[in-house]
Amino acid sequence: MSPQFDHQRRRFFGIAAMTIAAAEFGVTTIANAASPMASAAIKAGEHTSFAALKQIKAGVLDVGYAEAGPADGPVVLLVHGWPYDIYSYVDVAPILADAGYRVLIPYLRGYGTTRFLSSETPRNGQQAALAVDLIAFMDALGVEKAILGGYDWGARTVNIMAALWPDRCQAMVSVSGYLIGSQAANSKPLPPAAELSWWYQFYFATERGRLGYTANTHDFAKLVWRTASPTWAFDDATFNRSAAALDNPDHVDITIHNYRWRLGLAEGEEKYDAFERQLATGPVITTPTITMEGDANGAPHPQPSVYAKKFSGKYEHRDIAAIGHNLPQEAPEAFAQAIIDVAKL
Repeated sequence: MSPQFDHQRRRFFGIAAMTIAAAEFGVTTIANAASPMASAAIKAGEHTSFAALKQIKAGVLDVGYAEAGPADGPVVLLVHGWPYDIYSYVDVAPILADAGYRVLIPYLRGYGTTRFLSSETPRNGQQAALAVDLIAFMDALGVEKAILGGYDWGARTVNIMAALWPDRCQAMVSVSGYLIGSQAANSKPLPPAAELSWWYQFYFATERGRLGYTANTHDFAKLVWRTASPTWAFDDATFNRSAAALDNPDHVDITIHNYRWRLGLAEGEEKYDAFERQLATGPVITTPTITMEGDANGAPHPQPSVYAKKFSGKYEHRDIAAIGHNLPQEAPEAFAQAIIDVAKL
């Protein structure tokens, strides 16, 4: 997530990210976004904790998760990104719980209290593996269908769930839109400006990068937070709550494998090959969807007009002013409202 702190540099990387998206989806022209700018009533930071975390064995994992709201309410499954954690939704959860939703917020593999059940399981971070984890999580809890929400790795994961298992997805809110990728698309070289915005991916491709991330995980994460959300004035307590999740013993391995797999520098598991072949086609998502974007997002991200046609069901896009990459934590009311609204599309 590229370092920049002023408007000019954010615009520079926005153009670079648009180039990335166009290259990945074969788009040669960029249309204007269809939706007007939305305003967010920002009340971030009002909550600092969840109720006691729970654990459940699901697939290859013992998943740690937070839960809020009535047990018989419609289910909302919220998925965090890298290098963040479930606290991205600490202010979203009570809003949805008060609205009658059962909110489930799991730690991804390699984060927080989530652990592998076997030491023999590959510490695999490929995109399909994370989605399979969450389908197994839903199965373990007896959840047939859920409204999905996510950003960053979480957006990619819910996109995949909606694409491969549409019967399990009632509706979806996806920050930065359509993020399903493929090794073939990622193997194509991009213009220098676009390559620069992915600096950390190339760093992780090296042994120096693996050692550097191992030695400086928290400092690395704080740099990403600051550059990806240059307008977000988070304090040390907020950062430290989430940084603790990165102390998971599998976190570095999952992170490094994720980014190396994207570039074809690390192999995935054969059991996910069929899913990846489907995902490599760039499947259209039929699930009712609201996509969102913060206009201060300093991380690489596609423009809404690039991915709009990837959603063939009921669809809406919302731009949120003065908000960065971690949109649910920076603008919890806007994100929660999108979850409530998408269920009515």
